[in-house]
Amino acid sequence: MDSDPNPEPQSDPQSPTTTDPLTNEFATLNDLTHDLASLQELAARGSWRSILDKVARARALSLLQKPHEHLTYLAFHVLALSKLRRFTDASAELDSLENDDLDAPHYLYQTYPTIYPTRSGSMVPFSLRWLHALLPVKLGQRQLGLDRFYTLLDFVRSKLKHRDGISVNIWKKREVFIINSIIGHHLINKEFSVCLNLIHHVLSSDPSNPILISKLGYIQMQIGDLESAKSSFNRVEAVINQDGKSESEVELKNLVNRNKAMVYMVGKDYVSAVREYEECIERDPMDVVAINNKAICLMYLRDLPDSIKVLENSLERVPTVALNETLVVNLCSMYELAYVNHSDIKRTLSNWIARVAPDDFDSSCTRI
Repeated sequence: MDSDPNPEPQSDPQSPTTTDPLTNEFATLNDLTHDLASLQELAARGSWRSILDKVARARALSLLQKPHEHLTYLAFHVLALSKLRRFTDASAELDSLENDDLDAPHYLYQTYPTIYPTRSGSMVPFSLRWLHALLPVKLGQRQLGLDRFYTLLDFVRSKLKHRDGISVNIWKKREVFIINSIIGHHLINKEFSVCLNLIHHVLSSDPSNPILISKLGYIQMQIGDLESAKSSFNRVEAVINQDGKSESEVELKNLVNRNKAMVYMVGKDYVSAVREYEECIERDPMDVVAINNKAICLMYLRDLPDSIKVLENSLERVPTVALNETLVVNLCSMYELAYVNHSDIKRTLSNWIARVAPDDFDSSCTRI
């Protein structure tokens, strides 16, 4: 979980008694919050119901002794409810925050000097702020949700003005994360000009970010500006070739291939697209986007047996990575096209999913 449970040094950044919270190291996660390592492990496995049980037990037995621990467990609880699509319950849990104000004084470390003598700033996890913005959208209150997302974006940018080193890199990633969330909501409503303005604003301060440039290319493709999209994708390749970033070489090279494949798919050159996706899979057998899109291209090429084989093999080889609703929906659609007895085959798939899927997997995607 992406959270910021540590302080924000607002009063005196030069004071030796306070440190930048995002560079203040703890020996273990459990030193930060009661049994936090276990919560993180359960979240990584998708065991969201177990998280609900763990939070309920910690509260019932009064295992949470400090104010920030209550907020950390609240963040996990709301996230688990959201993952299980219990959005009304998640919103009700958030309503337990006094006056719905995440910046209220009682959520500041310095309000409790005897408990936190060397900390100052907000103890609200960043993930809780994000969920606070997301939940209204999930409950059909789109404008309220967008307002909160833009407020959160302003909050993140205010932090960027006073940060450096490791801390500023974390806040930059959070800025991109929030902007991607906002762009996603605007794309759903085909508000393309807003999306372009947002992405150009971020690129103005980070013009060589290949992920952001690719995002720009995808938006340009959606508005039908294929030439601009191609130009953006070429720019991504040039940036990657110029920088030679070895730490994520495979990921970035696959990004280039996926961009090229997308252009080929728009032009209905599925053979060339398959070739690009195969390069991705050869580098990274767990590149689920490449696996899924390769199968779709094969389907468009009327090679249903091979397209089904691609998806089935991925589920057998890397089930924890490949098991997502989009891939399963596509596989079931292919079964329906290829087999008369597709209901029996989908039922077998559904039974297997029930054994291995995380708690938040939507089993209705098999359409049985």
